[in-house]
Amino acid sequence: MKVKFAGIVVATALLSSGCATILTEETHNMNVTTTTGETTTVTVDGASQTVPGVVTVKKENKDKVLVADAENCQDVSLNKEVESAFFINVISGGVFGSSTDYGTEKMWRYQDSVTVSCK
Repeated sequence: MKVKFAGIVVATALLSSGCATILTEETHNMNVTTTTGETTTVTVDGASQTVPGVVTVKKENKDKVLVADAENCQDVSLNKEVESAFFINVISGGVFGSSTDYGTEKMWRYQDSVTVSCK
């Protein structure tokens, strides 16, 4: 009886938790380069980061802009996309898991690589 109850508790916990919430981080790392190869600073989510390099972006239910601090470089739009783990959760976890993913905003991701256009 205790084993059956424990199995039900574990199954309920797995089905009611979000797959993207469990499998992904709160941030998304992207490789950012410049067309000229020069080093510059970009700002996203209020944090300045040096590129070329890996830029960390907080996952949110909104598109963002990577603001280039150099005058000769252009800003880059970062479009939100749905994390692939979210679709697995819709099938396996149903409404409860997918709503958890949506609520934590971990169901979103951005491009894996971005190039800042500089003159």
